[in-house]
Amino acid sequence: MAVIDNTILTSDVAPAISIDLVTNLSENIRALQEILGINDMIPMAAGTQIKTYTTTVGDLNKQTTEGDIIPLTKVTLAEADPIVLNFDLYRKMVTAQDIQKVGRERAIYDTDRALIGKVRGAVKGMFYNSLANATGVTPAGDNFQKTLANAWAALHVFWEDYDVSPIHFVNPMDVADYLGSAQITTQNAFGFDYVEDFLGLGTVVFAANVEQGTVYSTVKENLRGAFVPTTGDLGQEFELTADESGLVGITHGRVLERGSIESMLMAGVMFFAENYAGVFKAGGEVSA
Repeated sequence: MAVIDNTILTSDVAPAISIDLVTNLSENIRALQEILGINDMIPMAAGTQIKTYTTTVGDLNKQTTEGDIIPLTKVTLAEADPIVLNFDLYRKMVTAQDIQKVGRERAIYDTDRALIGKVRGAVKGMFYNSLANATGVTPAGDNFQKTLANAWAALHVFWEDYDVSPIHFVNPMDVADYLGSAQITTQNAFGFDYVEDFLGLGTVVFAANVEQGTVYSTVKENLRGAFVPTTGDLGQEFELTADESGLVGITHGRVLERGSIESMLMAGVMFFAENYAGVFKAGGEVSA
């Protein structure tokens, strides 16, 4: 029996929903770019080793009398451990029984969204692992505001010759009391809240990935982003659905021998600090 004209088929609906899923995740990633001040994501091949570095400055030279040779001050630029840009694959499967029981939207696409949320968390986790390589240290103050002020001051000393935008990462529990009484408006992107120009000290991001009692501070100009494109030959071969950014791709397929539908997500996105010497960690108890 012929299909009635203009009937909406599975093949018509699935790509549209897939596009919606990847577009939402890509928009989330772009929102994080905006918070971090990263204008362009750098496309790279999977497995690329991204070089990071740290700088050290020796003792300042002793001042000499007029006409004498000025001694040198040694500045060392040393490579830190490289970061490997991985291309990660994620897969899940739902059965025909699941689809029959709760419908395809809940069985396939709601679980797709949950998987994408987990991938988003993994991207955040890798970024905070990068911050944990900080070589700069600044003392914790006796309250949250003083701790941030110490970090802000350390950033401006280190980056004194640059026009920079400080950004700080803190655990929400460390500022809960302060936020409860302060008249401020938080914004949300990529699963965490942030405040622009917080206390005049720069952007403050509230993230549970940062261990309680610790503040990481750097400048937006020190942060970078890279990704493995999911377009081109790879996307064609696996029939990936991706938006124009190519940050992530997703595909679905029937597994007939198991009576199931598989979803496979491909993503290789990484944010990182380039110069660890320009990242400062404030440890100890940070009270509100």
